[in-house]
Amino acid sequence: MSSSPPASAPPPWSASADRTTTPAAPGSTLGADVLQGGAVGTSDLVFFVVAAAAPLTVMAGVAPLAIGMAGKAAPLGYLISGVLLIVFAAGFTAMSRYVRNAGAFYAYIGRGLGRPTGAGSAYVALFSYNAIEVGLLVAFGWFAESGIQDLAGVRIAWWVWALAGLVAIGVLGYLRVTLSAKVLGVALVLEVLVLLVFEAGVFAHGGGPQGLDVTSLSVGNLADAGVGGMFVLAIGAFVGFEATAIYAEEARDPERTVPRATYAAVAFLALFYTFTVWMICNAYGSEHAQAVANGNGGADMVFTATERFVGAWASDAMHLLIITSAFAATLAFHNGAARYFYALGREGLLPRRLGTTSPRTQAPALAVVVQSVIALAVIVVTLATGVDPYTVTFLWTNGPGILGVMLMQALAALAVHGFFRSDRRSMSVWRVTVAPLVACAGLCVLIVLVCRNLDLLTGASNAVNAALLAPLPVLFAVGVVVALRIRRTDPEAYARLTTVDAEKPA
Repeated sequence: MSSSPPASAPPPWSASADRTTTPAAPGSTLGADVLQGGAVGTSDLVFFVVAAAAPLTVMAGVAPLAIGMAGKAAPLGYLISGVLLIVFAAGFTAMSRYVRNAGAFYAYIGRGLGRPTGAGSAYVALFSYNAIEVGLLVAFGWFAESGIQDLAGVRIAWWVWALAGLVAIGVLGYLRVTLSAKVLGVALVLEVLVLLVFEAGVFAHGGGPQGLDVTSLSVGNLADAGVGGMFVLAIGAFVGFEATAIYAEEARDPERTVPRATYAAVAFLALFYTFTVWMICNAYGSEHAQAVANGNGGADMVFTATERFVGAWASDAMHLLIITSAFAATLAFHNGAARYFYALGREGLLPRRLGTTSPRTQAPALAVVVQSVIALAVIVVTLATGVDPYTVTFLWTNGPGILGVMLMQALAALAVHGFFRSDRRSMSVWRVTVAPLVACAGLCVLIVLVCRNLDLLTGASNAVNAALLAPLPVLFAVGVVVALRIRRTDPEAYARLTTVDAEKPA
């Protein structure tokens, strides 16, 4: 794409100051405006998605809370959430054949529902990814402090670990994306392996006091009290699978790799989460697991069960690997947030300099720096105010962050229907009409449940929860206003919004 420059030179942050670029060919080292094309394969994308989901952190650190809310209905909650997102993926991957943009949801929504809606969703997505990332970074420091103290008897303050993690993540984010994929791959394999060891131990012993109880997978359990709150945690466990589309500009053969990675990642997480939570319930007896989760030591029920059914060595390994799990998730969301900065800078919705990359590594260098500065500010504020890094900073940032991503998923599902409404492009009705609308409806139901039960996640008052969610509609409105202003002042720049395509020829 190209366009003639305006008659008068606009400021560098203006949408008029367009510097349209051509994506890099595989292995190329073009200048400072493009991501590294052809660098990421299917397995790399799966690593990004599953590592962002942080299976060990979700299962050992969050699943006990879900079990405490919903009891033996918890395994089914994770399965239903996964199935809903697989339905969503049918339309999501159909549209990925026609949209290649590091802004992912922003580009999808803009192409299907209009540029102003896309711009509004872009600001919400940017806020959500940053909120989740900074919360995870602080959680990494908290896990590292408690885990190392338990294992080695050495106490190093959480903020020291968080700062060390920030430096490491910033360096990895600045280097080539393939290095991040390798780091995430190693961390992911180890954390999944230790959970498989736990599951094998429970299964080999025939479960706990009630044996292997399949009644916990009964649909009738969904009528139990607390199930609505449980979905806050269940759907949040999948947040981040959009990464398959975020990296489309850097993927090899994205028409194949993006759909394959999306289905593989979501299907794996759905089955793995469901089976693992079922094993946790069975370890204590499905009728008693809820009482254990809500009792003293409930937060450590997975570690305790691992020690009982496998051995202390496995529990110790799990304590160590939950640290690397949190680090891997933080790195994955850091990369995602940086690419949103890059995409919005490139298209003029943020300062143009954010839309540049390092000539040497082709990573979004300035975006990485900005994202790192935001994370540093959150660490400093948490330390200065003396609030609890886990129950306040982590939960209060991830609550609205998760909801923001869910809102983007619902809008993206509706956008798929809008994009294919006049021309199905030989796609099936199921894939471009039925599945997106079903997914949108299901996500809207879960969004309502999340809003009604957000206090179960944050532990805060209604006033605080309202304040935490306030940035979402405000930022959406700001994005719409910005897009409309661009349409009025520079129609050519407005026409280019959401149209950057990684496969456009020079």
